[in-house]
Amino acid sequence: MIRTFGWEDYDAVAAVWAAAAREVVPRAELELKLARDPELFLVATDGDQVTGVVLGTWDGRRGWILRLAVDPARRRQGIATALVHELEARFRALGCPRINLLVMPENDAGLRFWQELGYLPMPDVLCTKPL
Repeated sequence: MIRTFGWEDYDAVAAVWAAAAREVVPRAELELKLARDPELFLVATDGDQVTGVVLGTWDGRRGWILRLAVDPARRRQGIATALVHELEARFRALGCPRINLLVMPENDAGLRFWQELGYLPMPDVLCTKPL
């Protein structure tokens, strides 16, 4: 089942992020993000167990998929694909015309996954500035 994240899910989501070798987003950061578009933070569950999570955001012009993670013990079961499809449906309902995401250059499996879902690599250059 896929549903919107609730704060009661935080510890389980943090565990999935940690198991998937992803940085755990602190509660304070999530509170700011969820104040804007809580309907774009989704969890996949099997019973009461969180098996996957996707975090999206919408700036009024573009949708962004910020992070996707699945419990390593539950990979290759369609969980990530189901999460992405539901997030895409929610973006469409907002009138979002395009979704962007970033894939690290060394993440070949991740790039293949996104390409299989129709996401195309772009020759953009990422710029960043610490504040």
